[in-house]
Order: sequence, then structure tokens, then C-alpha cells
Amino acid sequence: MVQSSVLGFPRIGGQRELKKATEAYWQGKITVDELLATGKQLRSTNWKLQKEAGVDIIASNDFSYYDQVLDLSLLFNAIPERYTKFDLAPIDVLFAMGRGLQRKATETTAAVDVTALEMVKWFDSNYHYVRPTFSHSTEFKLNTSAGIKPVDEFNEAKALGVHTRPVILGPVSYLYLGKADKDSLDLEPISLLEKVLPVYKELLAKLKAAGAEQVQIDEPILVLDLPENVQSKFQQAYEALVGEDLPELTLTTYFGDVRPNLAAISKLPVAGFHFDFVRVPAQFDEVAAILSKDQKLSVGIVDGRNIWKTDFAKASEFVKKAIAKVGAERVVVATSSSLLHTPVDLEFETKLDPVIKDWFSFATQKVSEVVTIAKEVSGEDVSKEFAANAASIKSRTESSITTNPKVQERLATITESLATRQSPFPERLTVQKEKYNLPLFPTTTIGSFPQTKDIRINRNKFTKGTITAEEYETFINKEIETVIRFQEEIGLDVLVHGEPERNDMVQYFGEQLQGFAFTTNGWVQSYGSRYVRPPIIVGDVSRPKNMTVKESVYAQSLTKLPVKGMLTGPVTILRWSFPRDDVSGKVQALQLGLALRDEVTDLEAAGITVIQVDEPAIREGLPLRAGQERSDYLNWAAQSFRVATSGVDNSTQIHSHFCYSDLDPNHIKALDADVVSIEFSKKDDPNYIQEFSDYPNHIGLGLFDIHSPRIPSKEEFIARVEEILKVYPAANFWFNPDCGLKTRGWPEVKESLTNMVNAAKDFRAKY
Repeated sequence: MVQSSVLGFPRIGGQRELKKATEAYWQGKITVDELLATGKQLRSTNWKLQKEAGVDIIASNDFSYYDQVLDLSLLFNAIPERYTKFDLAPIDVLFAMGRGLQRKATETTAAVDVTALEMVKWFDSNYHYVRPTFSHSTEFKLNTSAGIKPVDEFNEAKALGVHTRPVILGPVSYLYLGKADKDSLDLEPISLLEKVLPVYKELLAKLKAAGAEQVQIDEPILVLDLPENVQSKFQQAYEALVGEDLPELTLTTYFGDVRPNLAAISKLPVAGFHFDFVRVPAQFDEVAAILSKDQKLSVGIVDGRNIWKTDFAKASEFVKKAIAKVGAERVVVATSSSLLHTPVDLEFETKLDPVIKDWFSFATQKVSEVVTIAKEVSGEDVSKEFAANAASIKSRTESSITTNPKVQERLATITESLATRQSPFPERLTVQKEKYNLPLFPTTTIGSFPQTKDIRINRNKFTKGTITAEEYETFINKEIETVIRFQEEIGLDVLVHGEPERNDMVQYFGEQLQGFAFTTNGWVQSYGSRYVRPPIIVGDVSRPKNMTVKESVYAQSLTKLPVKGMLTGPVTILRWSFPRDDVSGKVQALQLGLALRDEVTDLEAAGITVIQVDEPAIREGLPLRAGQERSDYLNWAAQSFRVATSGVDNSTQIHSHFCYSDLDPNHIKALDADVVSIEFSKKDDPNYIQEFSDYPNHIGLGLFDIHSPRIPSKEEFIARVEEILKVYPAANFWFNPDCGLKTRGWPEVKESLTNMVNAAKDFRAKY
């Protein structure tokens, strides 16, 4: 009998229960015990769902209140000293590392003011993890102040009658994905392997003592281009993690091609391997060849990253190839990765077109897919399920919804000249300086302002039809005016309208473009309590009418200062949607670029001549390995942006924004934007600034963390900018936050932006 396995399940709850409880705890509305009770209920629901579906191998320790990598740092005592001196409860230490903490002193508690650790994208996904931060003084040990999470959750599941396989991030990946703290920049994290291995071994021994016979140990960095000194660490690590008192290990990797690193793992003493054959089916023969006669092969064949139904016939054929190679008793049918990246349950979607809905599969449905495929290859009769699946696949393949001949004809007209501005940047800059007459160190924000409860209530009323379009527009205009007046009052130079009409920076545009479908409960965790509801690209994309002109023109009518038109870029719309899997990413990005080109030129024609086209996901989409695929991606990603932005006059100033990725200046140069803003506040490596020292156009390195409630002082801004200006020319530098302000409250936004503007005024006086 071939077993089935799910590598991880979404922890957010079908109705976003985790978000609601976590934010209520941060606001002091519920106790820590109530928060923990919510987590326990969600775990119970997830385990029981999978057991009832018939999954053989169910993960535990896939739950987190913020981020699973951050959980491991807390457990292993990799806690920078700045978080340990406030006598915080363990969960508050976790949240302080994840989002920062600023709290005034009371009669019973000391003041707290600490920034968050750096947050970056989890490989090429839109999930963000909190980067482990190490120093020479890091002392790895099991931090039992809040129990031992993997053991406790294993026992919790066992008490419910569910025997799970705990999942832990492996030691080589944990260290390699980390960074040296600012006081230990000469430290190479991988050099700490010998120090951390005893703690891994101790944890594994405790899991075995609790009854865990197997552990899923994730080493996702195996799909990256690894230096030799890192490849060599796998043998050392896994030889140390075997023994009679330790559970068997299944080494798991996903999101890419492991073949260049096969030599590093080919002789590891593990019980089995898991590989992602959805992403790279071509690696099968080579990875199967490294298996010893006893090692199992977990076949990642159900997509953990997208929402399309698995083609049962193709998946079954692939699994049968694996069975023929290694034997049925050694094959496991699995999701390609954790289902963390997919919405919880398609059954919550009652408003989707039934034809389109039939093409989708969310996490709950993917659980059933894994079980069904395992049954079929084991000889059980699931012919009804296979027939229904085949009908769904055929329906999508033959549907007219997916094809728009006019879009395809326009796509064929794209030339290099279409993706090139009228003149090079130096000539544009001369015209723009004369037109806008901005001061030295211009100040701006990234786009959004706080999405207040009042905004959400009125948007909900409009959606439900309890207020008219006219009433809603009046409300939105009032919010826009509030934002404009505030920006004028504190002295910002280039304004934004605040985006009160927008639910999400991708969903808002997808709802107005043809070729998209939308969910009502298709939430996916992006980081912490920030969830997104990605649109689904179901067909060729086009723009029926303008999307942002009305609000932008109204905002500009309120002030003599320039107001930015705000758009989301083609690659970001693509990456932050669930994309089609039947056409290339290049085709989808260029279609989006053409649609946005129409919007950009409409904005310019309406008098909006500073236009920001955000591309925070451009680094996220970068193929994980160097080579032709990466080169091709960089070319078409930049081309799609330039297609969107190159139809304007030299005097129109194009901005773009990037955040929470390790960026290469060359990738940004290829966009040829006049001004770029980059998330920077959590960067503490001076070499990062140096990388941008010769960036030819204008740049704003983000000066405060918008994901944290703490408020930086004017002096903090000044100190930060002084460091930047040691290597970056003052004439090219803008002041701005890290990202949009929609998740923050008005009091902290007002104080933070005021301090930022006042710091800019000080620098103008100095320079």
C-alpha cells in the first residue's frame, strides 16, 4: 500500500481565526491563555481533517503564531541580547523579534523599545520569514521557557488520537538562511554548525522519547546554488543526527531542482527523501538514483503553491514510474511542499462561477487529492474520482474563458521601442527638475495610508449594497482629502492619495481587469498576521477601462503639490496572484504590462505626471538558480515593467518600489525608473548601502519599518541617513518609509512621518 503525506497545512483557520486572535492579543483585548487556546483549537481542527481524509503521514509543528523559522530561533535560544533584557514572556519575545516592540513604562513594567529582526521572502514565494540572527555570543540551547514546541505539539496530537510526523527546519538550511548580527559581521553563520548540532540532537531525542518514530527535516536550500563549504556540511550534520535514541529522518526539499547539490546528500544516513516533482519533474531519474535499497522516496506531485486541480492521470502515471523504480513499499505520494501557500478550503467559496470553481483545489481539497492518488496507485477503485477529475481538466483546457484573440494579437506587436523611454535618464532629469522644482532630499511615502475601521465598514456596506455608489464616493473623497491635508501640514513634498478605496494592492487591480477570478475566503498568510487574498489568473488579461484616474485626479485637484498616481506593476500582479499554469509567466507579465501601459498613459493625459508602479515581487520571481532561465526572467520581467511605463513624456516621473527581498542593483537599473524606493530599515550590513552607491537614478532607502508599531525619533532618522550619505550622493537621495502605511494606526503614522520630514529639513539646512 502506497502511503500518502501532507508536508504541512495552513495554520490561519478557515475564517482567519489566528489573525483575529493574534491582533486581539496585541491590542490587549484577550489574554495569552485565550490566544494559546485559539492555536490549540486550530491545530486540532487541522489534524482531524487530515486524519479523516485518510492521510497516512500528517505533519505537526507546522503551526506558528508568527513564523516557523522564528519559532526555531526562540526554541534554540538564538535570541539577540537586545530582546532578553526586558523580562518579556516567551510569546512576547517572539512577537518583539518578529514585529518590534515599543512600550512606555508603567508602575509595574519597564519601558521597551526594540526594533524587529530582518524579514525576507521565503525563497520565491510571497511568504516572509524572520531571518535568524547570530553573533559570536550566541549560545545555542533548548529554551524551555515556553515548553518544547515540537514535542508539545506532537503530544497534543497524540492525545487526540493522531500520530504525527513532526517537521523541523534542518540545521544547514537554518544557519545558511540566517545572518550575522551587526556586532558580528565577520561571522559566517554556517560556521556555527558544530554548536547547533547538539541542540538538534537533544530535540530529536526528546521527540523519540515522546513516541515520534519519524521526523520531517526540511533542507530547502538544496535548490539553491550552494558554495562548496555549505554542501560539505550536510554529511557532517546528518551523521551526527542518527542513533538508536533518535527518530528516523525524511530529508525534505522543495521549490526547485536539487540535482546540482545531489553529491552533498547522496550518502546521507536518512530514512528517505522528499523532492518537488511539480516544479521539476525532470530531476526524477537522477534523484531516484541516489537512493539506497532501504530509503523511501516521497513524491511531491500535488502542487503546494497553486490552486489548480491536480491532473490525476498525469500524477498517477508519474507515481507509477516511481513505484517501478524503487517499489511500492518505498514510495509516498505527497504534496510538493507545505500547503501553507494555498487557501484553506474551496467550500467556503459560494460566489465563484461554478465552471471556474471546478478547476480549483485549495488545501483541504489537495489533502483529498494526495489520498486519492495514493489509493489509485495502490490498486483501489477510485474510478469515479478520476473520471470527475478528467472532466474538470478537460473543461478548463477547452474553455473560451482562457483565450482572448485580441490580447494575443496585441502581444505580438511588442517591440523593444515600445519598452524604451523617449530619452535616457539624465535628459529626463533635467526636464523633471525644472517642472517639479523639488527641494534637496525630497520626502514622500510609498502609497497607502491607514486602512481604518471606518474605511473597512464603509467598503463592506458598499459591497453589500447598503450604501449607494454616490455615498461611497463621497466617503472616499473625504478620506482622500484628510490624507492630502495631513501631508501638506507636515511638509511632505510628493504626496499620495492614500488608497482608501483599495482593498489590496493586487486584488484591487485584478478586480478591474479581464482574465481574473476572485475568492471571498481564499486567504493566505504573507507574514505574521498579514494575510492576502490572491486573485486567480484564469485567462488572457486586458483592461476594459481606466482603474485609478478618478481618485488620482480628485486628489490632485486638492493641492498644488504633485500627487503620485499609484499602480501595482505587472510582475507583482503576476506573482501575488495565483498564475495560470498553462501559459508562461512571460506571456502573463507582458499582457499585464500592456494593460498597465494603458492606465499609465491615461493618468498622464489626465494631468497625473508622477506615477509610481510598484514591483516588490520582482526579486521574488527570480529563478532560484543561476543560468539561462534566470537570465530570461530578468529580461522579460524588466521588459514588462518598461512596456507599462515607457509610453510617457520625459517630464513624467516614473517611480517604483521594492521590499523584503535581497535585491541586486542591476535588476533595478534594468527597469529605468526615475526614482526607486527600497525597504531598508532592517538592513544593518553597511555593504548593502555600498551596493547601491553607483545607482545612476534617484533612490530612497526606506527609513522606518512600517510593519512595526514603534515610532522612530527624529534623531534616529538623522543617524540612519548620516550612515547612508557616507556612501550615497545627497543629490540623488529621497526620504521615505519602508513600504505602505495601510497596516499602521494614524497616531504612529503621524508621529513617524513628522519625525522623518523634520529630519529631512535638518539635512537640507546642513547641505
